Amino acid sequence: MSVITVTRDNFQTEVVESGKPVLLDFWAAWCGPCRMVAPVVDEIAEERADIRVGKINVDEQPELASQFGVMSIPTLVVMKDGKVAAQSVGAQPKEEILAML
Repeated sequence: MSVITVTRDNFQTEVVESGKPVLLDFWAAWCGPCRMVAPVVDEIAEERADIRVGKINVDEQPELASQFGVMSIPTLVVMKDGKVAAQSVGAQPKEEILAML
């Protein structure tokens, strides 16, 4: 499954109303650790058909970043049934990201 770009306009449909758990990657283009995590997140999206993966650019979507209390990036959030099930800050190895799911 491909990665979706999540915005405040599609957040309700793509994340809250998703029938699957959703891994959200809060990132920014200027963030070095975000660039390290991005290929891992993309890989997870390709490998796991049982989840959805969305990326939220904090520079373009400050309302969503604020809503989740994102102070540092990358921040990874797992949403299940429209609620936060897990959250981590900083670059994480693939195994730790998968463990959050």
